[in-house]
Parts: sequence; structure tokens; C-alpha cells
Amino acid sequence: MTAATVGRPVGWPPGMAGGVAAGLGAGAFWGTTFIAPLLTPGFSFIDLTVGRYLACGVLAVVLLLWAGLRGQARWPTPRQMGAALWLSLLGYTGYYLLLVLAIQAAGAALPVLIIGTIPLWIMLLGKPLGLRWRALVPGVLLTAAGMALMVRASAHGADGAVGDGPGFWLGIFYAVLAMAAWTAFGLLNARWLLRHPQVNSTEWANWLGVAAGLGALAIWAVAGSDLDVLVQRPGLGPFLLVCAVTGIGAAWIASVLWNMASRRLSPSLAGQLIVSETVFGLVYTFAWNGQWPAPVQWAACLLFVLGILASIQAHR
Repeated sequence: MTAATVGRPVGWPPGMAGGVAAGLGAGAFWGTTFIAPLLTPGFSFIDLTVGRYLACGVLAVVLLLWAGLRGQARWPTPRQMGAALWLSLLGYTGYYLLLVLAIQAAGAALPVLIIGTIPLWIMLLGKPLGLRWRALVPGVLLTAAGMALMVRASAHGADGAVGDGPGFWLGIFYAVLAMAAWTAFGLLNARWLLRHPQVNSTEWANWLGVAAGLGALAIWAVAGSDLDVLVQRPGLGPFLLVCAVTGIGAAWIASVLWNMASRRLSPSLAGQLIVSETVFGLVYTFAWNGQWPAPVQWAACLLFVLGILASIQAHR
């Protein structure tokens, strides 16, 4: 056994184990975004989106300045910054704004479920040319079966869904738009990283973070609450904490981890790992609500995990 194979499962291609671990870590951080609106009931979705991505942008600027002081900063070209602005709109501010709108209108569980279909779309749209379609069938079927069980649980009111009025269906519409935006981001981001190997995962996360911070400022200028109103609003401390945790953890750290996974894995396998976001999001939601998942929901989570394992096996 060579030094390159130490620490990874036997039979795994080089870098695959690290990519899978990075993808699962990103899912664990992303899962926190589903309960963020539930933790800050006194603040609007605009305030939450702006706060989260301002925190991410501030951290990215600090890290870039620190690297500049040490003479290690790499600054993007205008074209690269344009790509960062566009992709940050798809996968950061635009996506999360739509998701928060969906959660506020329809509750957390069904938007989590719709967002959970992203792995299926990325698996189908990002399949490597050398991988046969039939190799993806077990992972796709297991994931689809898990989603079907979650739909059944939602239909029986086991997940705290808001209801079936006009607001509920508007929330579902927002969730579908969020799903489409992040699917496009996942595929385009992986393609960009492949074409720019000289930009490491942390640098790209910093550039995306700065772009997301600028996007957050634009949203705040157009539709955000006045600073005086925010300061006087009850629950400011928890709100700032949630913004910091989701901005640093679910935005910046998760971005670094996802960039690592995107570099080491094919889009179809990396996309499958996004199912972990759904699992973590459900776990966090149920923990916050102080209730156990129904048996059908436990079964769905098990199918999600089996789907991840089947996809890993197909890509080995």
C-alpha cells in the first residue's frame, strides 16, 4: 500500500473518499438553512437573506485582505468576477431568497423535499460520458422512493406542512424555482472549476462570498428593513447569531467543501450527495420542533442513505 492510498477505502479512486466526505460535510452545513427562518420569527425573509450573505461577504473580504497582507492573494479578472456574480445569484442570494420565501409560505418540510430533488436532476444532467445509464438506476430509484415516502408523510400531515391554500402553493412554486436555480448552479459551478484549475477551492469560495455580499447589499437597498428598525426589533441577538452561523457555516465553509467535492467527483456523484442536505435538514427541523419523525420518514431517510451508497458504488 502506497502513501497515497492510506486513509481511503480499498478500491476507491484517488480523491474520491475525500470528495465524498467534503460533499457530506457541505450537506451538514446546508441543512441548517432550513431551520433558520424558524429560529428568527420576528424578522423578514429579506432581513435573513441579507444578514446571512453579508456575514459571508464580510468573512470573504477579511480573508482576502489577510491573504493580501501576506502577499498570497489572487485577485479575480473582470471576467472571473462576472462569473462569480452570476453564479452567486444562482446558488447563493437568489436561491436562498426563494427558499426562505418557500419555507415561510409552506412550512419547512415540503420545500426541503422539493430541494431534495436536486440530486436527481444533477445526476441525470451531469452524468459522465463513460458511465452507463443503468449504473445510475439503483441510486436514482432509491432516492426517488425516499422522496415518494416523504410526499406520503407530508400528505398525512406528519411534517408540519402549513396547508393547501393559495399561500401554500405559492410556497411550492418558490421551492421549485429555488430547486431549478441551484441545479443550474451545481452544474455550472462544477464546469467553471474544471476550466479553472489554477483557482483553488478557498479562493473561489472567497470570490463567491464577496459577490454574495454585494448581492445582499443590493437586496437590502431595494427591500431590506431600515437599520434603526432592525436594531430596535426584539430578538436581535439570536438573529445576528443565526446570520453569522448560516453565513460562515452554511455559505462560506459549505462552499469550500462543495468546491472540493466538485473538483474530485463527477457532477452526478456530487449531486447525489446533496441528498445529505435533505436528511440533515429534516433532522434539524424535527429536533427544533421537539418531535420524532414518523416511521415513514425514517424509512425515507434510510432510502436516501442507501441511494448515496448505491451512487458511490456506481462511480467507483
